[in-house]
Amino acid sequence: MNCRHCCKPLQHTFLDLGFAPPSNSYLNESELCAPEVYFPLKLKVCDHCWLVQTEDYAQADLFFSKDYAYFSSTSTSWLEHAAAYSKDMITRLALGSNSFVIEVASNDGYLLKNFVAANIPCLGIEPTASTAAAAEKLGIPVVREFFGETLGRRLTEEGRQADLIAGNNVFAHVPDINDFTLGLKAALKPGGTITLEFPHLKQLIEHIQFDTVYHEHFSYLSLYTVKGIFAAAGLRICDVEELPTHGGSLRIFGCHMDDRREDSANVERVLADELRFGLQDLDVYRGFQQRADEVKNGLVSFLIEQKREGKQVVAYGAAAKGNTLLNYAGIKPDLLSYVCDAAPSKQGKYLPGSHIPIFSPQKLAQTQPDTVLILPWNIAKEVLEQNRALQESGTTFVVAIPQIRSLT
Repeated sequence: MNCRHCCKPLQHTFLDLGFAPPSNSYLNESELCAPEVYFPLKLKVCDHCWLVQTEDYAQADLFFSKDYAYFSSTSTSWLEHAAAYSKDMITRLALGSNSFVIEVASNDGYLLKNFVAANIPCLGIEPTASTAAAAEKLGIPVVREFFGETLGRRLTEEGRQADLIAGNNVFAHVPDINDFTLGLKAALKPGGTITLEFPHLKQLIEHIQFDTVYHEHFSYLSLYTVKGIFAAAGLRICDVEELPTHGGSLRIFGCHMDDRREDSANVERVLADELRFGLQDLDVYRGFQQRADEVKNGLVSFLIEQKREGKQVVAYGAAAKGNTLLNYAGIKPDLLSYVCDAAPSKQGKYLPGSHIPIFSPQKLAQTQPDTVLILPWNIAKEVLEQNRALQESGTTFVVAIPQIRSLT
């Protein structure tokens, strides 16, 4: 296999999680006895451009189907994050009724609804019908296609170049990252701004966040690598912010290469931090497998011990990261009775691979489990606040990443 960005041969394995079903392919009861499709879940690192990427991938529409179950608005903390971003961008870029905002992977309208409320014209790009329909109900126009250079050029031909192109947690999800970036270049007005948010590879390695690896994530990104991808498309990163979201993310600000804005000192600072950490050194990548295995083994040991003591352990959050962890660890309903999730689109279904049933959060109050394993550890604080009464009645809440620990 060659690198998806620079086309150099890939010779180094970063992480091997065996085989797993697509993490968002939740099952109906009627599907439990049917065969499931599994794909290898292995990451390679390119020692030329340092792009970390899945070894192989199927067609994107296999992972992002019409009944895609992830709705961004389910998380209140994510809605707050989107609202704060929108307010900041409107002020920072002086956006108004004569501006035009595009969000790529606009999901259910969780972000663009803020621009609609501010009377700023906008457009969502969203290939999944279920989430696109939810956005359209909020008055957001949506193009139901995958984004790339062809669509970017078409938008330009239609006179719909953007003052702001936003992309939250989509850059890592595209199989052809070069084509996607050329699409950003094509759809951006002269003087316009691109913002992309994505989990930071440095945080993944430092905090052993291997559960963020799944098939919909084709790339695992550093600022160094994204800077090179942008430059190849005629774009420049002029600023970067470090965010706490998703266990530690970067928000980059991109512009045309000939834009008059000067680069912020933040760019060199983060690049230097990545270099010191070793993101351009193979030794950092070679030692990661053992660290991931230790986390997996710790979780399995904990669940077995709880079962031996006659305690019930359940999970909260039918998240993709949880499916990666559970499938790699081989955990089934005998060790984890059920999982609760606030998204109605997931309730009544079963997790892929493990076949653990999904219920609404009300199930927790009904069963009073001994322990709740929060699978989406990035929203653990939100989950704790929502279940404070359960915790006060004696239920213990734990996370497994970067090691099993109780939360207070």
